[in-house]
Amino acid sequence: MVIPLAVLQNYEVVLPTESVFLGMKLLTIFKNKQQFLVSVLITFSGGFLESYTFITRDGVFANAQTGNIARMGICLASGDIRKTIRYCIPVLSFVLGVTLVIRIRNFFDINKLNTIHWRQLILLLEIMLLLFVAVIPLEKWDVVATVLISFVCAIQVEGFRKIHNAVFASTMCTGNLRSGTEHLNCYFQKGELTHLRKGLFYYSINLTFLFGVIVGYYLTKLILEKAVLFCIVLLLFALLSFFLISGDKEENSG
Repeated sequence: MVIPLAVLQNYEVVLPTESVFLGMKLLTIFKNKQQFLVSVLITFSGGFLESYTFITRDGVFANAQTGNIARMGICLASGDIRKTIRYCIPVLSFVLGVTLVIRIRNFFDINKLNTIHWRQLILLLEIMLLLFVAVIPLEKWDVVATVLISFVCAIQVEGFRKIHNAVFASTMCTGNLRSGTEHLNCYFQKGELTHLRKGLFYYSINLTFLFGVIVGYYLTKLILEKAVLFCIVLLLFALLSFFLISGDKEENSG
C-alpha cells in the first residue's frame, strides 16, 4: 500500500528532545545513588552488629560464620560439647535465614507479585527481629539474641547481594576485599575505568563496614543491648530509600 505524499506531509515526526535525554540520564544517576545509599546503610549496619554481638553477647560473631565454625571445631576437638553446641546454633540460624530468603524470592517470582518488592519485606523482617533483640537482657538470653542476629545477617547477605551488577557482601569483608583487589589489578593492567570504579566500590564497602564496627563498639559500650536500636534506624532509612528505587529485573532478582 502506497501512502500519498500529501497525506505524509500532514504528519509530524516527534523525536525525543535533548531535555528528555537529560531527564533520563538524571533519573539513572539518581537511581544509582539511591542503590549505593542502601548498600552503605545495610553494610554499616552489618559492621555495627559484628561489634554488638561480640561485646554484649559473650564474644560470638553473628555475621560471617567462619569464626564460629572454627571455634566449633576447636571445641569439638577438645571435647567441650557444650561450647560446640553454642557455636553451632548461630551457624544453623544463618542457614535457615538464607533458606527463608530463597523461598520468599521464589514465591514472589512464581506468583508475579509486584505490590511490594520482596527486598522491602526482608528489611521489615530485619527491623522487627532487631526490635525483639533490643529487649533481650544481657547474659541470661544471649543465645537467643545471637540466633536472631545471625538470622538477620543471613537474610541481609542473601537478600542484598548485588548492586550495579556487582556482587558484594554487606555482613563480611573477605569476598569484597578479593573482588576489589582483582578489579584494581585489572585497571592497572588494562586501564579500563570500569575496573577502577568497581574496585573502589568494593573497598568503600569494606571501609563502611569498618566504620560500622567502630561506631558499634563505642555505642554498645555506652548503652549495651539497646545499642541495636541504632541499626533499626539505619534499616528504616534503607527501607525509605528503597521505595525510591525502581531497579531493573536483574538488580531486583539478584
